[in-house]
Amino acid sequence: MQIGLVGLGRMGMNMGRRWLKGSHEVVAFNRTIEKAQELSREGAIAAGSLKTLVDHLKTPRLVWLMLPTGAVVDQHVKELAELLSPGDVVVDGGNTYYKDDIRHAEFLKTKGVRFMDAGVSGGIWGLKNGYCTMVGGDQELFQHLEPLLKTLAPQDGYLHCGGVGAGHFIKMVHNGIEYGLMQAYAEGFEIIEASPYKTDLQKVSHLWNQGSVVRSWLLELAEEAFAQDSGLAKISGYVEDSGEGRWTVQQAIETGVAAPIITQSVYQRFMSREKDPFGFRVLAALRNQFGGHAVVKAGEDKRQAIAGAVQAAVAAPGVQPAGFR
Repeated sequence: MQIGLVGLGRMGMNMGRRWLKGSHEVVAFNRTIEKAQELSREGAIAAGSLKTLVDHLKTPRLVWLMLPTGAVVDQHVKELAELLSPGDVVVDGGNTYYKDDIRHAEFLKTKGVRFMDAGVSGGIWGLKNGYCTMVGGDQELFQHLEPLLKTLAPQDGYLHCGGVGAGHFIKMVHNGIEYGLMQAYAEGFEIIEASPYKTDLQKVSHLWNQGSVVRSWLLELAEEAFAQDSGLAKISGYVEDSGEGRWTVQQAIETGVAAPIITQSVYQRFMSREKDPFGFRVLAALRNQFGGHAVVKAGEDKRQAIAGAVQAAVAAPGVQPAGFR
């Protein structure tokens, strides 16, 4: 099949490569022409503009977007609406909010252009392993896209999830679950790291993937990370979020579904970006005010300060350490 691919980031570039290897014809456009030219050296046609991309495609045209969510997608949808013809198809394969899909589909429909959404998971490993793809939109149009989806995904790795927005909705929940799984692994490894047992975390990760109930691809990636840097000393604890975790929590609130693990995992990411959060300083001050609990002064070594406070409390007659009150 022929496909116009817009957006050649880490995901888009490798998706284009996978389609080329599957003998599809790829016309590629990127904001910086160098990336399109790079893919052209592997068999794609490089387009210097959206109009050039559209002009290269045979009708009915198929344009697949791999762009950052929000204003960038909005702008490209508006531009394509003026360039495409009735019967052409736009597929949004980025991480767009599913309610935006519905809005985009309604807008394009006024121009006679059809729309589908595709939630794509696979990250930087997708070129080798394939991309798990969750698709929303018309069933007939889904069947038209199947040759592309079969090339993109591993075996049984794509699904028509329902009407417009369903693909990105299922991908949104997928990412919410991912947040929770990652948080559980992070907490577990931190407990081991803080224990008196100096167990090799790479070996633990490898062990748990040998038949354990917590085995997973994420755990394989943890093993790889520990192999590269056993104490993760080269990595900052700052953790960004793509937005889909937040949307999952918003959806849970809208529908009255309890999702405490996913919600907390999103909050943990917010906390990771703060240095000495003000709220935690309020907590420490309150504990000191009502119970005389130890306070660590700014700049002090926290563990030494707390240990000293506990020792002093134990030494005082008739006084228990604060942690036992």
